[in-house]
Amino acid sequence: MKVQPLSDRILVEVLEAKDETKGGIVLPDSAKEKPQEAKVIAVGKGKTSDEGKVIPLELKAGDKILFGKYSGTEITVDEKEYLILKEEDVVAILN
Repeated sequence: MKVQPLSDRILVEVLEAKDETKGGIVLPDSAKEKPQEAKVIAVGKGKTSDEGKVIPLELKAGDKILFGKYSGTEITVDEKEYLILKEEDVVAILN
C-alpha cells in the first residue's frame, strides 16, 4: 500500500451497497443508499495525548467497520477508491 494514514486516521475500502432488498426487490443505482460498511486497509500510529504519549488505535487492518454516512475524505490510489476516516468517525466494528 502506498498510503500510510497519520495519527488517528484510518484508510478504508468501502464495501458495495446491496443491489437487492431482503424481500428480493432489485434496487436501481439512484435508489441505493450511500454504503456505510468498509474494510480497514491501513491505520495510523495513534493519537498523541497532551503529555506526548501515543495512544494506539483500537482498529487494525482487516477489520470490517460501520462509519458515519457523510464521514471521511475520498481518495483514489491506483485507480481504486478509498476513504480516509478519523477513528472517532467509526461507529462499530462488525464481527
